[in-house]
Amino acid sequence: MATPAAAGAPGAPAPPRSRKSVTGTRRTVAALFLLPALVLLGALVVYPIGYSVVRSFYDQSGDGFAGVDNYKALFTDDGIRTALKNNVIWVVFAPTVATVLGLIFAVLTERVRWGTAFKLVVFMPMAISMLAAGIIFRLVYDQDPDKGVANAVWVGVHDTFAESSAFPKAHPGRDSPLRAEDGGFVTRTPVRTGVPVALPLVGVAPDQMPGSAEKAAKARPEQGEITGTAWQDFTRGKGVGTLGAPDPSELGYAGMRIEAVKDGKVVASTKAADDGTFTLPAKADGALLRLPASNFKEAYNGLDWLGPSLVTPAIIGSYIWMWAGFAMVLIAAGLAGIPRELLEAARVDGANEWQVFRRVTVPLLAPVLAVVAVTLMINVLKVFDLVFIIAPGSSQDDANVLALELYRKGFSEDQPGIASAIAVFLLLLVIPVMWFNVRRLRREVRR
Repeated sequence: MATPAAAGAPGAPAPPRSRKSVTGTRRTVAALFLLPALVLLGALVVYPIGYSVVRSFYDQSGDGFAGVDNYKALFTDDGIRTALKNNVIWVVFAPTVATVLGLIFAVLTERVRWGTAFKLVVFMPMAISMLAAGIIFRLVYDQDPDKGVANAVWVGVHDTFAESSAFPKAHPGRDSPLRAEDGGFVTRTPVRTGVPVALPLVGVAPDQMPGSAEKAAKARPEQGEITGTAWQDFTRGKGVGTLGAPDPSELGYAGMRIEAVKDGKVVASTKAADDGTFTLPAKADGALLRLPASNFKEAYNGLDWLGPSLVTPAIIGSYIWMWAGFAMVLIAAGLAGIPRELLEAARVDGANEWQVFRRVTVPLLAPVLAVVAVTLMINVLKVFDLVFIIAPGSSQDDANVLALELYRKGFSEDQPGIASAIAVFLLLLVIPVMWFNVRRLRREVRR
């Protein structure tokens, strides 16, 4: 039996010590410090994931085992299939466009004095919550050009090249000398020189009349000419005014186009003055007067940004507005780390700026671009707020995404089994992207 003296004799193995980590901290102490974080991680991440996986195999009540029926619904339910299709559109376009814009902004702002101010303005939307951004863009995309900025700009550009009519709802009243034809109106009988023509119309509210419109004047007969008046034959108040004749309170159709037609051909044309009066030459004698359809064309009201066909691109546009600044800042940081000697060497060798950008700058920025693109891909897979807020109820089905469908199935339609299956499916979509990002980061560390 070994004595204590023998145990402490020279050459005897030393008793094992508790090992320390690289930082010098004992593992037990490190574990104690990590324990609260591990408990929170388990309670807030691991347990919900495990519960969602288990719940996805049960029916609506949670008592009956449904097998893979909930997962089959992912590919048979019309709403989920639309959401999946829209998620693919989001993943393909939103990160790509945001990354490209961030790259362009980062490269161009390096060459201007006010680049920092520009970066601040572009990055500012990142300080806005998704909820606030959704409300902002719900107003931006409003159909009414007087409210929605997008349609105000679009209508302004359109009307620059194609002026809309000021009388879209004008039409003949009862006992009118006009009849409808090809979207416009034509006199029932030919006109004669020296005999004034009355062209009364109704249907335009007084506040919608052109600003230049003046009180309608009765046309005077002119020898060898066709004269007449086109006016709004309506006076407020029951029994007030004379039907078929201009009254003091009635306005002329300023700018109304009038054509004289013989045998299907326009022989003369003119526009009404501010008081509605007009004059045509003698060659219009015996012709029918026509008010062409261009006078009554509906005013252009812009695009239906939040309609079924444009709602998803419109929401992606709002997302890019928010996240292009994020991409720009990360890319600008990577751009600052590129050795300037390489760029100057390329220029000395005869490369122009486009070649330097395409063959030197972009390849050197590839790791940063990958980080930005992967981060945005993970982010768009979870997008919910913008779609829920911006898309109106009439087109929310067309803008649907998986995160929104998860919410609708779980809370609106009370189908927790299918909602859990969507959650697990989203997790499976995110894992490969995260795995790729982790591998890339490890590869960068080894370098």
